[in-house]
Amino acid sequence: MFKIISGICILLLIGTCLVPVATTQTTKLNIKEQPSIDEGILFAPIYSKTTYLIDKNGTVDHTWSSDYFPGMAAYLLDDGSIIRTTKLALMGAGAGGGIQKITWDNTLVWNFEYYTSDYLSHHDIEILPNGNILMIAWETKTQSEAIQAGRDPLKLMHGKLEPGHIIEVKQTGPTTGEIVWEWHSWDHLIQDFDSSKDNYGVVAEHPELIDLNYGPIGSDWLHINSIDYNEEFDQILLSVHNFNEIWIIDHSTTKEEASNHTGGIHGKGGDILYRWGNPMTYDTGLSSDKKLFGQHDARWIEEGCPGEGNILIFNNGVSRPGEDLSSVDEIVPPVDIYGNYYLEPGSAYGPEEQIWIYNTNFYSHYVGGAQRLPNGNTIICNGANGIFFEINPDKEIIWEYTNPFPSFLLNDVFKVEYYLPKEPEVADLDCDGSLRWNNIPIDKKVTGDFQIKNIGESNSLLNWIITEYPDWGIWKFSSEFGENLAPEDGPVTIQVNIDVSDEIDNEFEGIIRIENQVDSEDFDTIPVYLKAPRKIIASTIICNILSYLFKLI
Repeated sequence: MFKIISGICILLLIGTCLVPVATTQTTKLNIKEQPSIDEGILFAPIYSKTTYLIDKNGTVDHTWSSDYFPGMAAYLLDDGSIIRTTKLALMGAGAGGGIQKITWDNTLVWNFEYYTSDYLSHHDIEILPNGNILMIAWETKTQSEAIQAGRDPLKLMHGKLEPGHIIEVKQTGPTTGEIVWEWHSWDHLIQDFDSSKDNYGVVAEHPELIDLNYGPIGSDWLHINSIDYNEEFDQILLSVHNFNEIWIIDHSTTKEEASNHTGGIHGKGGDILYRWGNPMTYDTGLSSDKKLFGQHDARWIEEGCPGEGNILIFNNGVSRPGEDLSSVDEIVPPVDIYGNYYLEPGSAYGPEEQIWIYNTNFYSHYVGGAQRLPNGNTIICNGANGIFFEINPDKEIIWEYTNPFPSFLLNDVFKVEYYLPKEPEVADLDCDGSLRWNNIPIDKKVTGDFQIKNIGESNSLLNWIITEYPDWGIWKFSSEFGENLAPEDGPVTIQVNIDVSDEIDNEFEGIIRIENQVDSEDFDTIPVYLKAPRKIIASTIICNILSYLFKLI
């Protein structure tokens, strides 16, 4: 009798302790699609409010619309958005006034204006690796300010002077931005016109400074029309149209250092590090030494392209001796591995000659550009005539296109940007954590968290998504997907809330699966274990039975 009762007790006890493990099913979520950008040519016609992306057949692959004409440049981002300058002001060649960010689906997500009576953005912009935007702008100096600085009064018009400056803008809201860095040409002047005024000195002894009295008569003194950035050296390249020169300045400076003559990696503050194209601007050389003539679109040749690190310039050829002829010029700047430029004392900056020139029968009296491609070809924009063409290393035209937008009679284009499919930096998804809950009280909602991070290459961006999780209970996540997670961002913590009040006398095991949206083979899982509460009423009945049985012994 004792053995029978003991056996029953053991079975009852086992029945209360061993509960079935639930079969885990999963919930699958839809993955958000991203635009696919293949090889294409981006351009914003000067007389159109539409920006176009075309293929080599001339087929329009995509368009972005704006309420404004461009002012003048547009660039494509990796996510399919564009950053496009806007023309808010009518005064001045190349006048702009702002920039817009427009997504692939034509949603305006940033509309930043830089336009008052004191300043006005114009021409070109440059997108930095950190996402900030470099902008070219005019600023207004009164006639008295210009004369006090040493400007010849006979070279002033309209009672003002408009020197150039550069700002770096960080987006802070849908219509706002913070100027995190700036450089002003006005802080780096020299003049030999009036010894009683500011900035007086010997121009030829200071090639790092800007002669206030060089250039044409008028308020638009410099007319900076292009900007480029070198990440390796942290330097900025400018095309200074009215000086027929290109300049390089240091971006490693602080705002204060950029306004002075010391500071930054090279110790020269905001002074010019290098200039080329017209040594007469610093009283060195003759008119025969002049190489540039109303140029546009000066840019460093990108890494991976033949001539990488050299400078490519669209040389319009305005007032070039002889015939009207544009060219594309490539030069090798005299720079060392640290970004320092050599200048022989008393001489002009080298090189003496271009290393490569294309000048075969085309002319654009204003605007235009050129870009070296990885295969060694060069794409050229004959901007005034709306003609784009590609030449091979033998200078043979292998492709040509005439812009029809908005019409063949008004098809001028500032410049084009040729985009090739890039091998993306590889993201690598990794997750940390586990979710485990034991003996949860009845009607209790449980919480937990786990972490997602990108342990891939330094410039990679991870788009992740939760694709599976158990179907028992009611699950809520603080976020079920995320985009553009960089390694330097660190881990993202995902909060989890589960309501298991209806699950009693059960034990659960399962996983949460997180995937890389662009590579489903790159995934990780978070283990989940949950032991639901026992029914109190069942435990009470068992205890009563046991008490009765022991009384019989």
